Amino acid sequence: MTPESLTQVAEKERASSTPHSLQVCTAAGCVSSGADEVLKALKAEAKARGVACQVKGVGCLGMCQAGPLVAAEPSGHLHKFVTPTDAAEMIAHLGEPPTERLALDADQAFFKRQEKIVLENSGSIDAERIEEYVAAGGYKALAEALSDLTPSLVIKRVTASGLRGRGGAGFPTGVKWATVAKAAGPRKFVVCNADEGDPGAFMDRSVLESDPHRVLEGMAIAAFAVGAHEGYLYVRAEYPLAVKRLKLAIKQAERLGVLGRNILETGFDFHVEVRLGAGAFVCGEETALIASIQGGRGNPRPRPPFPAERGLWHSPTLINNVETFANIPTILRKGAEWFASIGTEKSKGTKVFALAGAIRNTGLVEVPMGITLREIVYDIGGGIPGDRTLKAVQTGGPSGGCIPAEFIDQPVDYETLNKLGSIMGSGGMIVIDDSACMVDVARFFMEFCMTESCGKCVPCRAGTVQIHGLLTKIARGEAGLEDLDRLETLSTMVKRSSLCGLGQSAPNPVLSTLRYFRDEYLAHVVDHRCPAGVCKIAAEGEVIR
Repeated sequence: MTPESLTQVAEKERASSTPHSLQVCTAAGCVSSGADEVLKALKAEAKARGVACQVKGVGCLGMCQAGPLVAAEPSGHLHKFVTPTDAAEMIAHLGEPPTERLALDADQAFFKRQEKIVLENSGSIDAERIEEYVAAGGYKALAEALSDLTPSLVIKRVTASGLRGRGGAGFPTGVKWATVAKAAGPRKFVVCNADEGDPGAFMDRSVLESDPHRVLEGMAIAAFAVGAHEGYLYVRAEYPLAVKRLKLAIKQAERLGVLGRNILETGFDFHVEVRLGAGAFVCGEETALIASIQGGRGNPRPRPPFPAERGLWHSPTLINNVETFANIPTILRKGAEWFASIGTEKSKGTKVFALAGAIRNTGLVEVPMGITLREIVYDIGGGIPGDRTLKAVQTGGPSGGCIPAEFIDQPVDYETLNKLGSIMGSGGMIVIDDSACMVDVARFFMEFCMTESCGKCVPCRAGTVQIHGLLTKIARGEAGLEDLDRLETLSTMVKRSSLCGLGQSAPNPVLSTLRYFRDEYLAHVVDHRCPAGVCKIAAEGEVIR
């Protein structure tokens, strides 16, 4: 396979298109609602009627709460809550607007306000056919890199784009790549961290289910840039559909000659393996992930040395997450300046978020950095359901902070979120309404972090347990004012002295709620009442077990 024959594959695929197509979302969310049966019914109905319509499964269409979703092309109509019994009506009226019951407004802000880079193919191509990815421009960036660029020039372009790691820390991607490229060693590795474990987060899973070749292409470009020939995709075993499509994508890419030996006849080799994680949240940390890939227990180790210098099997290792790699092909195709023109001065490009919680439009969205929380919650998300009002937005997963409604007009970027006491994280965004108790929210996230702690270092192992115990005591109305001081002191200590990012960020929900919602803590401690009516407060002299 040469770059020229890659073009031929794309042209052949485009030539096989039909006048009409129905694209059924077959990502995990819609599959759980019966999308596979809808896909079969539509295919059978089209065949029975002899209609020239391509019916295919595609990736995530975004608005998860309305699934199963079906998009019609070229009309652009969207159908919601589709069932197999709707197949006859949809095929019979192909190209016409859907009935009111099935119609989903494609012009609403949820769709129109997004700017898609990582998700540009999600919902439009069949994730299980490499030909469709190639027809959409796939592997073109890899071909250009191998044929026309040098490794150092690739790194310069990534650096100039301003791309920062989308796994949470926001470290400059180009700097990390340059470090691995300069590191000495007979072997180097590229690792994709797909160990997405945040409650309410499904960004990486959706990308892998919807567009796996995009991630593989990004990894191959990175491998060329840093001088690696071996790669691993570390995916949690709870993502069976993503794992299935990744393994299929790797086989297809090797068969087509864009992975494996002598890629595109350029002499460059890059082999990728999928490694399954058992679901330990701590394995999202780089050194714990490395230990797990090597067959050991997923425990972190002190740094330095960093994985870029000494990682897998003591070799220089580049680790980026799914979304970071997924940005790379587009950056090379459209240019570093184009990517850098999106976002803010220090936070370039777009960010994929999983919208969840007390919000009308739950699902997957991709928005430019610098967009405000108000635009995400009220324009794209459709606002708070019922008669409730916004209380807070929790970003960054269990290690993130709770941002109160008063900061709704703040931009969403790395610096602003850090200033507000939260983090970008991998992209989970949970909307909290006024029915929630913030003490209970902090306790929920601390229980998660406490349970997921690997136990290697004392501050995290013992500190999270003690913090959770204090939160429980406060929630039951059994605490005194001295317990609030103890809670804040202990949280600060755990944050500053834990070994890895899990312990260092676990107190964020506690510290942010103490900062912005201290009145709720005082109500539990002084007045022995929960303002939201969520916590079971002990009566005088009673101890709740």
